[in-house]
Amino acid sequence: MQRGRRAAATAFPALLLAGVLLVALNLRGPLVAVAPVVDDLRRDLHVGAGTAGLLTSIPVLCFALAAPAASLLIARTGVHRAVLVSLAGVLVGTLLRSAGSPTAAIAGTVVLGLAITVGNIVVPVVIGRDFPSATNLVTAAYTAALNLGSALTAALTAPLADAVGWRAALAAWGLLVCAAAAVWTSALRRQTARAATAEQAGTAPPPPPPGVPHGPVWRRPAAWGLTLAFAGQAFTYYGTTAWLPTLLAEENGMSRSAAGVSSALFQVLAVLGAFAVPALVAWWKRPWLVLLAVTVLWAALPIGLLVDPSLWALWCCLAGAAQGGGITVIFIAIVRRSADPSESRRLSAMVQGGGYAVAATGPLLLGTAHDATGGWTVPLLVILGAVAVMAVAGTASAGGRIEDETDAGPPPAPAGEEHRG
Repeated sequence: MQRGRRAAATAFPALLLAGVLLVALNLRGPLVAVAPVVDDLRRDLHVGAGTAGLLTSIPVLCFALAAPAASLLIARTGVHRAVLVSLAGVLVGTLLRSAGSPTAAIAGTVVLGLAITVGNIVVPVVIGRDFPSATNLVTAAYTAALNLGSALTAALTAPLADAVGWRAALAAWGLLVCAAAAVWTSALRRQTARAATAEQAGTAPPPPPPGVPHGPVWRRPAAWGLTLAFAGQAFTYYGTTAWLPTLLAEENGMSRSAAGVSSALFQVLAVLGAFAVPALVAWWKRPWLVLLAVTVLWAALPIGLLVDPSLWALWCCLAGAAQGGGITVIFIAIVRRSADPSESRRLSAMVQGGGYAVAATGPLLLGTAHDATGGWTVPLLVILGAVAVMAVAGTASAGGRIEDETDAGPPPAPAGEEHRG
């Protein structure tokens, strides 16, 4: 028994896990890096606020519009090679954006958006396939690393810009991309060597049976439910991120810098939510119930700000935990609702593509509602409505009770396209 446990521990792809977390640091950080230096960028490139706003809105549109193409790319290259393609695109986009012209900045942002779209879809597939015994926990670590990447770039880009200028500060994050690519490549080589050794020793597992053909995922009610749930989550997240500091400044009389603390609380508490979700899934055995609990925390933000804005720190902490937990439980549901990595890839593309299409309208709709009414009551009610959509659609689609014998995760990948790379 002890020998079996030791072998299982040895087989756990720890280096690949490190690669997943490093990749995650690069899937949100580059998008946040612009905000701390946006004034310097506007001054040097002679662009207005609208053009500067495109540097943050274009990637979200790419997440929606490029999801089908990203899914096809992953099918063609294989999941592991697709991660390297994503990292290469992030590096090129990062360097191009900092080249020093408005055209290069926009072009680099488009490349970043396309590359990150591939990463958004493929990494959950990698987690479901290569970490079958720890899917929920690794998903939590992945989503926590997304937020950590945002926090790192938000905190360090401005000091870097003070020392070396905004262009070099943005380009410097390419070093983190290179580190992720190096670790990922090493992990793949180790897994390839381990598989070859097992094959020579005759201890390799038998090849998986051919995959069972699946119908289009868009014909499944659960796929539409998860898409609506992710849309509610992403709409609320991007709308809140865009307008929360302004709301607090106007409603509580806080300075913009003081109100900006809310964003830090909102991002940092996401780590707690990300890791709490797998524990709750393991405890309650009902992903739909965990998702419902997440929406209750989300609802605390608009309701709390309507009832007592002075307790903004509490509402921001609860919503921060909710946004980290929300994306985690939806990713877990995608894996559990998929029979194999091919289906997971297609379901992930549908859920994220549709969800981000809705999310891209969040800041605009909330801002329009504020301008039209002159207050924040209607925008907060819009957020509450999005949370309600997430609650209804998510609880109907996240999945029922998890039986103990299926806790290990999804079945192994079928022979074919998903084994390349």
